[in-house]
Amino acid sequence: MAAFVLTARRGVVAIITLNRPDVLNAWHAPMRRELVDALAACDADPGVRAIALTGAGDRAFSAGQDLNEAKEFDPDRAEEWIREWERLYDQIRRLSKPVIAALNGVAAGSAFQVALLCDFRIGHRGVRMGQPEINAGIASTTGPWIMREMLGLARTIDLTLTGRLMDAAECLAVGVINRVVEPDQVLPAALALADELAAKPPVAMRLDRQRFREMTQEGFRDCLEAGIRIQREAFASHEPAEMMERFLAQRAGGKRA
Repeated sequence: MAAFVLTARRGVVAIITLNRPDVLNAWHAPMRRELVDALAACDADPGVRAIALTGAGDRAFSAGQDLNEAKEFDPDRAEEWIREWERLYDQIRRLSKPVIAALNGVAAGSAFQVALLCDFRIGHRGVRMGQPEINAGIASTTGPWIMREMLGLARTIDLTLTGRLMDAAECLAVGVINRVVEPDQVLPAALALADELAAKPPVAMRLDRQRFREMTQEGFRDCLEAGIRIQREAFASHEPAEMMERFLAQRAGGKRA
């Protein structure tokens, strides 16, 4: 059976790789489950002191939600979908160890959100990041929460309603990428930072991450409750399915051309 998430070790650093390169590492339920399990295993392993998260291939960290999965959702499945994201996001937020996103390409939608939940983000000049869900008919709920925490309300409204992607220069300027390096140096730079963080006192590291979680917990709970309400209404309208079918057809047509 194919593994949708790969885990490797380099000393005290765990390297977790999203492994669906044929679809730009787009999320589906099995990959979400495997990532939760991989993160939990790393956090429970006393030999792991830091985590680097990246994507397979050279095109994408992750393109976000796999629309071929989401286009089939009804309101009940949409609620379950939000619960799946809750488990993943909560696992990242509860880590006692630092996590660095090694951005080897685009990080869109929910992948943008996962990258923002990491402690640091290393990318290259070709990286693009943003919240394009509206283009596929998906209402944003968790995205605006984490974007407002990181970027403020004005830019959150911009990215959510336009669906545009920021280039690496803008990401660096607004602080969502910490460092831009050459493409072949993204993972090495992330591992070097992971080694530096792994050498920090572990109790202080755990307590600092715990405090960051406490500071943002109220907003996290609110976005999940809103997510269930909003996604049930959205998928009951059938608009997401219609827009996703149109988006997928246009993308397929572009590939044939």
